[in-house]
Amino acid sequence: MRIGCEFVHEAGVPTSTVFQVQPRDEAPVTLARQEWATDPEIVTRRYVDHYGNPCLRAVLPVGRSVLRYDALALVPDSTEDVDVDAPELPPEQLPDDVLLYTLPSRYCLPDVLGDVAWREFGTHPPGYRRVQAIIDHLHERVTFRYGSSTSVSTAADVYEAGFGVCRDFAHLAISFCRALNIPARYVFGYLPDMDVPPDPAPMDFAAWMEVWLGDRWWTFDPRNNAARKGRILIGRGRDASDVAMATTFGAPRLESMVVWADEETT
Repeated sequence: MRIGCEFVHEAGVPTSTVFQVQPRDEAPVTLARQEWATDPEIVTRRYVDHYGNPCLRAVLPVGRSVLRYDALALVPDSTEDVDVDAPELPPEQLPDDVLLYTLPSRYCLPDVLGDVAWREFGTHPPGYRRVQAIIDHLHERVTFRYGSSTSVSTAADVYEAGFGVCRDFAHLAISFCRALNIPARYVFGYLPDMDVPPDPAPMDFAAWMEVWLGDRWWTFDPRNNAARKGRILIGRGRDASDVAMATTFGAPRLESMVVWADEETT
């Protein structure tokens, strides 16, 4: 897969920025090569955040600047794993580092949506099938619509409105899972149109979720509600606030953002 992105900013003052666009180099994905480029030349520094996500620090100069990331990633010719019999665990049996993902966070509000979650899914048999029932419900109830939410829209806001983008679908499903004491975390990355009808909309980053069942994390996609090939994960966290593709410590104007994720045929 050829993946990457380009950000063009216009800054009135030097602006510290953290970019999170480089994939995690971990199974089942392998990075064969990657390149960074900036115009004008900018000093950058890489680090790994609290959640193990690769990040890049930079100071955007006054005026127009371009940051470009391009990589070649090797991905399996298969979709993510599915096990409809994977069980839920009671809270006392969850690993210590997983408990965090049962709690409320900036955009995921299991405390606010708890009554809805228990009313709709409290009597559903626990396990993988209950999580899938949550995905099915939200996929039918919420309509995907660009521009229907803002950077401050929470899962509760989107549930009431009935519209959202992929991050909103993920926040809602995560909130419902956490309300039922099922650990769930937010993930985002590159998602190419492999073995599916091409989406005519411009390519963008995609958001989905991972849920702890049995002894591992499982991938679920609330927006697409389908197993997909070619997922290339960039970051994991409690919600989108932990894994923003660009965090600016100031107010530069984003002139443009372009994302690509295409299968290489040669």
